[in-house]
Amino acid sequence: MITVVPPDRWRWEDYYGDPLNEVNKSNSKWGGFMKEIDKFDPLFFGISPREAEAMDPQQRIFLETVWKAIEDSGHRVSDLSGTRTGLFVGAATNDYADIMNRLQLPLDGYTASGNSHSVLANRISFLLNLRGPSAPINTACSSSLVALHRAVESIHAGSCDMAIAGGVQVILTQAGHISFGMAGMLSSDGQCRAFDRRANGYVRGEGCGAIFLKRLSAAEADRDHIYAVITATAEKSTAGE
Repeated sequence: MITVVPPDRWRWEDYYGDPLNEVNKSNSKWGGFMKEIDKFDPLFFGISPREAEAMDPQQRIFLETVWKAIEDSGHRVSDLSGTRTGLFVGAATNDYADIMNRLQLPLDGYTASGNSHSVLANRISFLLNLRGPSAPINTACSSSLVALHRAVESIHAGSCDMAIAGGVQVILTQAGHISFGMAGMLSSDGQCRAFDRRANGYVRGEGCGAIFLKRLSAAEADRDHIYAVITATAEKSTAGE
């Protein structure tokens, strides 16, 4: 899953070099990149195309991922409306805002909300009418794990009955590669060798994930209900109904 920086991000050739002896150069041309991060169906979520243009791809992708996570859990998205469901998302970068500033795009009413990590979480809670805590988490590389920890704590504390936790990162500019390269943090050969004497740094990567959490007792109740429905259906079928 590791490749050279794709051309739709930046020309790695323009920034590849020795960061210790050259200005604005990185020793890494590698990364783990998702494909088609610009693809989004705003009307499906009741978002206008104009507003979607101002939305950080991290907002768009995490919204899609949360929707899939709910469906994968066996729930209809509408089932969660009005419930005390929390939402916690790990997010640490603002590359899209940096691009908009660099291109000097005109600002409008969607610019701030489209690039705010708080709205990254709150937009989803509002759209799905979730009534639990809704918060972004930024602890750098551990953001998603801390978001998961916060979600579990929130359920235990009674702040919410269920929670959705996850994280997202999209790498759009060369800034991180340059800065981390100068700090000696990046692997020059695109290989991560954790706890190995050959280790020479790590490889930056993109990704998005979300998980739907509930108490074990609630999950068991759902399982028992599904089993009862299946059993009843099977009995009716056997009886010729």
